[in-house]
This record gives sequence, structure tokens and C-alpha cells, in this order.
Amino acid sequence: MAAAAAAAAASTARAARKTIVLFDVDGTLTPARKAATPEVLAFLKKLRGHVFTGMVGGSDLAKQREQLGEDVVDMFDFVFPENGLRAFRQGELLAEASFKDHLGEENLKRLVNFILSYLATKVDCPVKRGTFIEFRKGMLNVSPIGRDCSHDERNDFEAWDKETGCRKAMVEALRAEFPDLGLTYSIGGQISFDVFPEGWDKTYCLRFLPEAEFETVHFFGDKTFPGGNDHEIFEHERVAGHTVSGPADTMAQCAAIFPECA
Repeated sequence: MAAAAAAAAASTARAARKTIVLFDVDGTLTPARKAATPEVLAFLKKLRGHVFTGMVGGSDLAKQREQLGEDVVDMFDFVFPENGLRAFRQGELLAEASFKDHLGEENLKRLVNFILSYLATKVDCPVKRGTFIEFRKGMLNVSPIGRDCSHDERNDFEAWDKETGCRKAMVEALRAEFPDLGLTYSIGGQISFDVFPEGWDKTYCLRFLPEAEFETVHFFGDKTFPGGNDHEIFEHERVAGHTVSGPADTMAQCAAIFPECA
């Protein structure tokens, strides 16, 4: 009885704050493509006792489960795979949108054919593996090295990409080739970039957070620079953005704002 009353009081207090804290995944809650540590998971659980929390990532739900746990949709108040193109609240699906339906089959085929041709003829990275294009519900994820690369190969590609600007050059080629499709290109993580319709970046998730319910929206992400996949939401007028360098920095910055969670 006492526990139920305490839980109800905590829920009321959270609602009264009208605040939600959103987190990116790779480079923010976890190292790139790795699992969250028990320390991070415990911090998130404690934070959720004081404010509403949410996760917004570019990856699909399957990858987010690999990194944060099978129960990821129940760990946060809101979960937004693929930038919110699938949206969950309290574990229940709210809505989903389709990149294929938006673009149309012929335009999608044009896009895929160009990407495959470019990768075959213009990209000469040190190694190539498999899964160069990953088709997701709300976007394409393009990886010049291929998503099947090992962890060491991933690190090597990231260093090579910083020297050569491979992903940046490929994005510019796509912009020049498809000005008619209204697409956005967003570099994120170590080895890939996302392709999605304009407005389908991480700000898409904000439509599921009514201003009357959430007056303050914090966002923590690592790729907040122009062209990074956290930039648009970081710069959004509704959002208090925080640039982080990794999970430890995320917890430190968040605890400075919410000392009750330290």
C-alpha cells in the first residue's frame, strides 16, 4: 500500500515538472554499436524516477534492443527508433511512417541503384565487407565499408574517413544527383550515413511530445555538429541541447542538471 502511494506521488511529481530528457544512443548512452553498461542502465532508471525520459536513435528497434536490452521500450517513457518514425509511449506503439511509401518504388530504385554504382566505382576504402545498404522503415542507412565489418575494421574506417572525407563526398554526390526527391543526408556513428525525407530527422519525434505536457525538453547527443545526425534536434527552438563525448560525460552532465540523480 505504502509502495503504491509512493509510486503515485512520484508519478504526479514527474508530471508537474513538465520536463523530459531525451538521449541519443551511440556515443551517448553506449560506445558505438556496443551495449550499455550496468552503470548507465542504473542511472537511467534512477533518472526516470524524477523526470520523464526518452530515447531517440537512428537505428531500428532491433539494434536498440541489442544495445540497451530487450525491454528497451519499457525502460523509457518514450522510445523513438529511426528518429521517431516508429514511436512508442509506455511500451505501446503510437505511430509509424514508411520511407518506401513516401518515396515510391521507382524513386527508391533510382536511389539504390545510384548508391550501389557509386560504392562500386567511386569508393576505394581499405576493406569492404557486406550490408552496404540497410533498408529501414523510415530511411536508408548507407555504409561504404559495409555494416558487417568487425569492431577493429569499424575503428580503422572511421580514422580513414576523417582523413579522406569519404562519407561527406558521397553525401554531396547524392545531393547533386537527387535534388528532386527532397531528401536529407545525415552522417552518424562511425561507418555510415542515413538518407531520409526532409523533416524526418530527430526533430520528427517532437510531434509526439505536446508542449502543454512537456514545457522543457533536454537532449543529449554526440553528433551535434552541422551534418551530424543530432544537429537538427540539438538546434531546435523547443530543445535544450547538450553535446557529450560518451556515456560517462552524459551521466556527468545530466547529474549536474538533476543532482537528485547523482
